[in-house]
Amino acid sequence: MISKVFIICSVSLVAAVLAARIAHIRVISTDSSAPVGIYHLVPAPLTRGELVLACLPAESADLALARGYLGAGNCPASAEPVAKIVGALPGDTVQLDRDFVAVNGARIPNSPTLPRDSMGRPLEHAAWRIYHVPDGEVWLFGFNNPHSWDARFIGAIPSANVLGTLKPLITW
Repeated sequence: MISKVFIICSVSLVAAVLAARIAHIRVISTDSSAPVGIYHLVPAPLTRGELVLACLPAESADLALARGYLGAGNCPASAEPVAKIVGALPGDTVQLDRDFVAVNGARIPNSPTLPRDSMGRPLEHAAWRIYHVPDGEVWLFGFNNPHSWDARFIGAIPSANVLGTLKPLITW
């Protein structure tokens, strides 16, 4: 027989998760773009350097799910959204090179494009060249972790895929 305490704890946990979703609270458990912690998702205009939550395009999401980079979620491709830093906006130029990423001519420290993921599997990357970011696109990066799977590998995504800006509540 299920104990009363177990039922109360289970119902409380489900209620807390639902309340967090309604209040747009997100737990970020990867350090590729920001410290691990609890964040509040807020609507805000896209600004370079901001931490955002975004849904990947279907092809990228399918690969992320297949390789275990992302879990199942509520984005259109059935993957969880990613937390990344806005690196480039419409009108910017992005230079991708094996050894660095540059935005508007400024090289980003610690931004090489790795040939393999953290499991040693080969990674396809966006073509090494200079890109001009058109209206309706954004480049998202996660340079805190050299194995971050981001725009170096998938290129730009539609700006409409960005769900909002993540503001830290508690980080560790």
